[in-house]
Amino acid sequence: MKQLSGLDVSFLNMETSRSFGHVSSLSVYRPPNDDFSPYETFRSQIESKLGVLEPFRRRLVEVPFGLDRPYWINDPDFDLDFHIRHIAVPGGGGEEQIGDLVGRLIGRPLDRGRPLWESYVIEGLDNGDFAILVKLHHATIDGAAGAQMMTIINDGPTPGASNDEDDDGHKPTSLNDAKWSSEREPTALEMVARTATEIAKVPAKGIRLQVKLLNEAGRITRNRGFNAAATSIRRGLPGPAGDLVSRVIGSEQQTDNDRPPILPPLGGPRTPFNATITPHRRFAYASTPLANIKVLKNALGATINDVVMTVCAGALRQYLETHNALPDENLIAMVPVSIRSGDETDVWSNRVSAIFAELPTTNDDPAGRVADMHDSMEVAKEQFDLMPADMILDIAELAPPALAVRAARIAARTRIADRTSPPANLVISNVPGPRTPLSLQGAELRHYYPVSTIVDGQGVNITVQSYVDVLDFGLVSCRELVPDLWYLMELILEEINILAEAAGVDLPFNVELSEGEITS
Repeated sequence: MKQLSGLDVSFLNMETSRSFGHVSSLSVYRPPNDDFSPYETFRSQIESKLGVLEPFRRRLVEVPFGLDRPYWINDPDFDLDFHIRHIAVPGGGGEEQIGDLVGRLIGRPLDRGRPLWESYVIEGLDNGDFAILVKLHHATIDGAAGAQMMTIINDGPTPGASNDEDDDGHKPTSLNDAKWSSEREPTALEMVARTATEIAKVPAKGIRLQVKLLNEAGRITRNRGFNAAATSIRRGLPGPAGDLVSRVIGSEQQTDNDRPPILPPLGGPRTPFNATITPHRRFAYASTPLANIKVLKNALGATINDVVMTVCAGALRQYLETHNALPDENLIAMVPVSIRSGDETDVWSNRVSAIFAELPTTNDDPAGRVADMHDSMEVAKEQFDLMPADMILDIAELAPPALAVRAARIAARTRIADRTSPPANLVISNVPGPRTPLSLQGAELRHYYPVSTIVDGQGVNITVQSYVDVLDFGLVSCRELVPDLWYLMELILEEINILAEAAGVDLPFNVELSEGEITS
């Protein structure tokens, strides 16, 4: 068994009847020939790699009464056929038909009595391609781990593959040889006994958190009094008891790779999509050549991320102007940040935090928005660097999950998102993906569209995934708050051309959303 971290559990606790904790992806493939069977191919691929695809085979074991964080076990009743479904897209298989189908599929919660994933092999696309939608709970994976999983599922090089011998002295020659076995589900009595041991550690965790807070206050303010107070706490107990506390709370120089989101001083302005959401979803997607974005970033002296954030800001400005709802203040975007160091022993967990950045939606100059966006991101990064995240995450791990679940349900029931300003208006995420082409037993992976999640108060999510030489945009919204999500997607592509005109450069490729093709 492996216990979930406080951050992992937060994605379980966020779920209500309207908000779901799963994230998804839509992979589009070109079959190698007419005899190719997408469903059978994908099923055999997953089955052969279950030994390394740990999130696909493990399920939750809850602690009685929510007294402690739940655990993962290898599902003793694992049924692959439950998780892989075979469907066809109705209505001709065009982009909007596919988007409608994906929107319906992601608007359903995952079954917590089974491993927290589902996949749909989708045939009937109008150009002869097929697609695979994978839903996976955020409690078990973040964006960086998702990119690794995509590489494992396909036939590309696999990060972190082990050459160690197994218990029988067998050395794997490929991922297909990796072994796994199911685990017995522990009894309620066993879980309570384990929880009692963990609860006994809570006072020591609290002391460690207090020491870290004082040390960080000393670092930020350069006031040695805070550090002296922290040292006094560590040395306050004489003899063996003091030695024990010192070992439990760790070294004064001990650091953690986690970082919490640093909240902005004020929330974002209210917009039509900053309200209580419904369970219904819309999904829109498109691609743009990475070469176009590079031309813009070189011409404007910016980064690729600056350009991506700016075109999203410009599109949101146009969208809100069209609906007579553009605020006088800049929107606030929550931007997920990977904090993986590369030294993690557990790939399949969350190592992600966030920064909060102003979007230049009040600036009507396209080129000027790029400079504003760059400055905003620099300020946000400086705030992010102020405080290590293990402090807030330690607090999250001290609170019983039952309290967090209760708080989420109260917030949902009272519709607090309708009466308060959101800490951020939306999430904008830019995830780096594989730079080398991938395939699925001969089927070429053409696009990898991210399909993220939304919560009360944030009815829109924009996520971008790079793959080889393209950027794949995936937009998710509440169907009732943003029914015209495809219009926002069109505005994003249009904003790239507007930015090119403002910069006085010609883009090497043209993109038409209605055709779904990229031409030079």
